[in-house]
Formats: sequence, structure tokens, C-alpha cells
Amino acid sequence: MTTRTTTAEVKISASPTRVWTALTEPDEIKAYFFGADVDTTWEPGTPIAWRGEYEGQTYEDKGEVLEVEPDKRLVVTHFSPLTGKPDLPENYHRVRWDLHAEGDRTEVTVEQSLTEGETPDAAQENWTNVLRQLKEHVERG
Repeated sequence: MTTRTTTAEVKISASPTRVWTALTEPDEIKAYFFGADVDTTWEPGTPIAWRGEYEGQTYEDKGEVLEVEPDKRLVVTHFSPLTGKPDLPENYHRVRWDLHAEGDRTEVTVEQSLTEGETPDAAQENWTNVLRQLKEHVERG
């Protein structure tokens, strides 16, 4: 079975190290990622949780940290009970962040697996918005 995915990318005027910090420091994540409080050790095999409020609804999403390659790659799984789907492996997304230095900029690519019934367009729009906010946050300083 082929896994369906969607991707989004952005170029940020900052080093991969600066972008990595924004991807992994809880206070920075909260600034651009839906106000989420993130709890994890960033060690492969450990849990990760995103908590907050979105459009007036409290949420607690969860997953697992799969890969950590500082300044280059971060891979996690993600499940949100707000989808209404049962907490089963097939309802978890795999989200991969890749960072690539391009001179004084960093190209950031996010790839997300799609679960049954999800459309690539909706997921891509979501990640495009997140990346736009990440870019604004990092470049603002």
C-alpha cells in the first residue's frame, strides 16, 4: 500500500540552527503553531504532546518523536482526537520536517502522511499557513 502524503515548503532568511531552535523550543513553537504548548524531550522513541485551544475548543494531541537530526530533520507522529477518529495507528500522521541551507537562507519542507478520508489540499493549506507563520516568527527575531 502506498502512503499518500502532502508537502509544503518555505524559504526563511535565517540559518538552519535558528530555524531548528524555532522548531524545538516550546516558547517559540507556541508563537507560531496555534498557541500550542508542546511537551517532549525530543529523544527518539519518547512521547510528544501538543495542548491548547483552537477555535474555542480545548485540545490535546499526541504522538511520538521518531527522528531527531539537529539542524536537518525532525520526524514525529501526530494524532488529534478532534478528528473524531479512533486512537488507532492508521489514524496517526507521520510529519517530517527537513531543513536545507541555501546560502543565508534555510529551505524548510514539511511532509505529512494522510489518513483515510483526508485530502492533500486541506493538509497542504494547513502546513502552508504554519510555515508562513514560522517564517514571520523567525525573521521578525
